[in-house]
Amino acid sequence: MHDRMPPLAGPAMSDEQKKAAAELAAGPRGGVRGPFIPLLRSPELMSCLQKVGEVLRYRSALEPKLNEFVMLIVAREWTQQFEWQVHYPLAIEAGLRPEIAAALAEGRRPRGMAEDEETAWDICHELLRSHGVSDVTYTRAAAMLGERGVIDLLGLVGYFTTVSMVMNVAHTPPPGQGDVVPLGTLPP
Repeated sequence: MHDRMPPLAGPAMSDEQKKAAAELAAGPRGGVRGPFIPLLRSPELMSCLQKVGEVLRYRSALEPKLNEFVMLIVAREWTQQFEWQVHYPLAIEAGLRPEIAAALAEGRRPRGMAEDEETAWDICHELLRSHGVSDVTYTRAAAMLGERGVIDLLGLVGYFTTVSMVMNVAHTPPPGQGDVVPLGTLPP
């Protein structure tokens, strides 16, 4: 697959694109990478979306391990190689056990999850399959994560679904860093 929306050269960018790129570069990401390369084609959307992503990634009510776990769940759902390669090592560094990530990569429910991981898995799985969650799952998640934690988790699913769709359509190539094994296709 070829990259349908490669990085834009400075002179080819509109003033609005230059402004959005400079704003992104001034934040914690430090530059236009990953989903922001194709999103720069719509600078106002990119600007708004990157602010949402910044809140969810860097100021979430969820602990980093759970945040990264949710990102991997969504990356697996969309077979999004860029997000998988970036967030797999971050998830392991944050304390997610490699066998949990391996189960995700294979498209199966991980065994031996911690209670918070199991709660996050259940809410993500139900949400992505049925577009809602049961009262039982919601009650357990709200008790464990609090209402803000539930909303931040839902925001992560929505945000990473959006960037996964953008990169899958744009054919944004993965960064090719480290020794992270690419995701295979999921069985139907």
